[in-house]
Parts: sequence; structure tokens; C-alpha cells
Amino acid sequence: MSPDPHLNELGEFLKARRAELTPRTVGLPDPPRPRRVVGLRREEVAQLAAISTDYYTRLEQGRLQASAPVLNSLARALLLDDDQRNYLFGLAGKETPRPRRRARQRVQPQLQRLLGDLSATPAVVLGRRMDIIAWNPLAAALVTDFARIPEKQRNYLRILFTDPAMRTLYADWEKVARTAVAQFRMEAAKYPDDPRLTALVGELSVQNADFRQWWAAHHVAALAIGSKALHHPVVGELSLDWDTLTASTDPDQQLVIWTAAVGTPTHDRLRILASWAADQHLAGAPSE
Repeated sequence: MSPDPHLNELGEFLKARRAELTPRTVGLPDPPRPRRVVGLRREEVAQLAAISTDYYTRLEQGRLQASAPVLNSLARALLLDDDQRNYLFGLAGKETPRPRRRARQRVQPQLQRLLGDLSATPAVVLGRRMDIIAWNPLAAALVTDFARIPEKQRNYLRILFTDPAMRTLYADWEKVARTAVAQFRMEAAKYPDDPRLTALVGELSVQNADFRQWWAAHHVAALAIGSKALHHPVVGELSLDWDTLTASTDPDQQLVIWTAAVGTPTHDRLRILASWAADQHLAGAPSE
């Protein structure tokens, strides 16, 4: 054991918190047989924190000094509250990162006007953390009625993993979701101290095994261009290209548009969907 009493206490603290949790608590499958010990196993905590079991074992044994990013991951994996998180960082001799409060993001006026002009093109504006901060009626008709989602939950990644309809809408949901996780990790690197970003990662890690696995893989991808195949419940099969435009007045706002070549079945079906969305709006359905 380490002669450093702080590291020894850190290890005991981790062990105690691990003993308080069960696989079900953190979103892991229940074990097939009863366990001899209470709580999570070391390898399960390591999996949730995206570190090796050997690394975590040495932390519990007080033989290793943890870095701030590892402490953050452990705090999230063990579902620590603010006081417990501060105590963990104190034991490790690290200053607890103080999240910088950021003003609520509002769509740039130029992007809002552009959205209004794109009557035949689905488009959304993504802000920090891939939050959906604006959209046009056709985007709502294509993906989901964003207006029905509470503002704090109006996040593309959250919708992708928590709305069962997305698995039906996207022909290759797994590919779309994997790409979104990689794009989100790229975005997360810009704001490592963002509490809402950390909370979203923690929430999805607990709730969804796919997200937990793909997030731990540390793949990254830029939000740029691509294509998606959709099974839309109103107009059927769609093959769309998507592109992003970054606002020069706020680089944290990106306009994402879905298009199809003129003369293709998808282009015709988008026009049908636009007409359907307009009818829904006139009928009084909620719309942005």
C-alpha cells in the first residue's frame, strides 16, 4: 500500500462508493448468478469510466495518482454528487474544475431568416453539445416535432438514443448513432468543463449500453457532410445528403440541411412531405 494517507483514503472511498451500486443502478445487465460480494466489481467500474481494470485496481490500492480527467470519469461512473466529487478531487490533490457558466444560446438572426426561406429543404441549427436551438417545419416533419420536446432535453444525441422512433426512422440506426457519438466527442473536447455536457454523457452512459460502449471507444468525427437513408412513416424511403454551414457570427452554431438531387424520387417525396407539413400547420398542429 502507498504511504500517502490521502491516496489510501481515496482508494477506500472508491471502494465504498462501488459497494453502494448495483449493475442495474448504472445500466449494466443483471448478473446471471447471485454475487458473493455487494456492489459493482472493479472491472465494471473500469468499463464505465473507460479505463483499464489494472489502472482502477491500483487506484483502489492507493498505488497510483489519478489525473483530473480520470477523476471526472470515475465521478460520473460512480454517480457521485457534488460533495462526493469535491472530496474525491481533494483526496487526489486536484482542484475541482469550476464549470464556466455560459449564457443561453439563441439562434443567430441570419440563420433564423434562412430557416424561414428553406420551405422545401429540411434544416436545423445545432448549438453547443449538439443542442437543437432552431428548426424549420420540414425538419420537424422529417425527424420529429421538436417543439414537443422540453427545451433542456432538445438535444440531437439524446433524441437519437432515447426516442424509439429514431431506430425505425434511420435505415442504419447503428451507423448514424456511432457517427453522432464520434461527432459529440469532438464537440465535447471544446468544453471539457461543461456540466450539462458531462451530465448528458453520464445519463446516456447509464441508460444505454450502446452509447456507453461507443463513448468508451474514443472515436472522433467532424460534423461536416454525409448521407442518410430514412424510412419515413408518411412518404416512405428517402435517401438524403446532409451538409453543415457554420455561422461566422457564432462558430458554435451550425446549420444542418438535408437535400436530394432534383428529379430523384427523394426530391419528389420531400416536396410531398413539405405539403403535408404545411397542411398540418394549417390544421393547428404544433410547429416551430
